[in-house]
Amino acid sequence: MSGLGIIGWIVLGGLAGWVASMIAGTNERQGLLGNIVAGIIGAFVGGFILSLFGGVGVTGFDFWSFVVALLGAVVVLFIWRAITGGRKTVA
Repeated sequence: MSGLGIIGWIVLGGLAGWVASMIAGTNERQGLLGNIVAGIIGAFVGGFILSLFGGVGVTGFDFWSFVVALLGAVVVLFIWRAITGGRKTVA
């Protein structure tokens, strides 16, 4: 677990989730809370994916952590779209 506090996780998750939602095409129906949730879950998923390849996950409030969270959030959103069939609600 990194040294991020709750506010750091919310900000990092919100930013990563927002950019991921634009990549995944869910931005207009996702909302702020959906972006935050997707980004925070994405940070864990991205860290897990990178650990499979010997990499490091979220390290703090920095660019690398943003990239990790973004990678994971994109994966989460594409999986979510596949499960829900692209319905209007995301999170």
